[in-house]
Amino acid sequence: MPYAHRPIHDADAHFVETPDWFHTFADSGVREKLPRSVVSGVAPGENELIERFRAQHADPDYRAQDEEKILERKNWAATGSFLKEDRSRALDLLGFSSQLVFNTFVNGRLLDAERRDDLDFAYGFARAHNRSMLDFCSADPRLLATGYLPLVDFERSKRMAEELIDEGFNALLVASGCPRGHSPSHMALDPIWARAQERGIPIVFHVGGGKRLADGQLLDPDYFENGGPPIRDFHGGDENFRSVDYMAIPTAPMQTLATLIFDGVLDRFPDLRFGVIEQGASWIPSWLRYMDSAFEAFRKGEDRLQKLALRPSDYVRRQIRATPYPAEDVGWTIENSFDEVCLFSSDYPHVEGGRRPIQRFETSLQGASEQQKQRFYFDNFVDLMGAGLPTSTPPRVG
Repeated sequence: MPYAHRPIHDADAHFVETPDWFHTFADSGVREKLPRSVVSGVAPGENELIERFRAQHADPDYRAQDEEKILERKNWAATGSFLKEDRSRALDLLGFSSQLVFNTFVNGRLLDAERRDDLDFAYGFARAHNRSMLDFCSADPRLLATGYLPLVDFERSKRMAEELIDEGFNALLVASGCPRGHSPSHMALDPIWARAQERGIPIVFHVGGGKRLADGQLLDPDYFENGGPPIRDFHGGDENFRSVDYMAIPTAPMQTLATLIFDGVLDRFPDLRFGVIEQGASWIPSWLRYMDSAFEAFRKGEDRLQKLALRPSDYVRRQIRATPYPAEDVGWTIENSFDEVCLFSSDYPHVEGGRRPIQRFETSLQGASEQQKQRFYFDNFVDLMGAGLPTSTPPRVG
């Protein structure tokens, strides 16, 4: 029996890169500048065991436990985590109608490249990422590919957006932080939003793409100098998120989306959808009210606010969708925002997704109506993805 208890779309899933994952897909000039390994942020020493994991996936005894262990094995140990030919087996066992696929290790690296001076490398690195994404997702039509789009150079970005759309990507992935040198709401980016709206595919943010300090840290490292022993992350290392890092995750999408709303991007492109993936959702109720209060406080003096046809919160209800973490109270978030906003996600095959994401979400949805659950597990994803959801994916049941 599959894990999913009803038709479910999974708004956040990953491949788990091996050290040279992107090198095969990079043009020669870009390949020479790529780091020897793109792997980081896992349990200490785990990346040295990739070949052992590869051998295990070929072992009939190991594979005989796939169904029993489908949500227990994580990272490279998980079925279909890096061997694309195994991902269909994983999807069959999970029972999800589709998975929106992201990289594991390089959102921060892609953003860092975008913020430096070598734009040939920045766009070349993005192109290598995107080629690898298409290759992995070619294994099964239920795998929906996200193509990374730098926004630093208007003309390059417009050309790359056309490439991504023409190549059949299901969503455009952009950094949730501010591009270098201009606002994400700059009017020169309107052709990109217009093209995505025309083709009916969404813009998505993902954790790791927010503003970072010069050394790549999400937070000033002095926050961790508390006089006590070093705080380890849930992998046992010190490169992934800890509780203090976690508190900073929503700040980039909150600011970027508010800017897009206040500067009229969502007003000009009413059919364009934005997905906020693996950046939580408990912040949304207060953020809605904070934006509406800013709208009331500044509308008299700001022409851009006077031109908006809706209140900021109404744009969120119409056009923005987000994935709560399993540890969040999704029922509370829905109750205090809108039924249309929250999306189910498993984070497969990452540790952060846990071993029973559906059960944890179901606990906090105990007071929700069947219609609210249907939106959370299925309908809101369909709305987000638009034409980016192939008609070959299983239709809604019931």
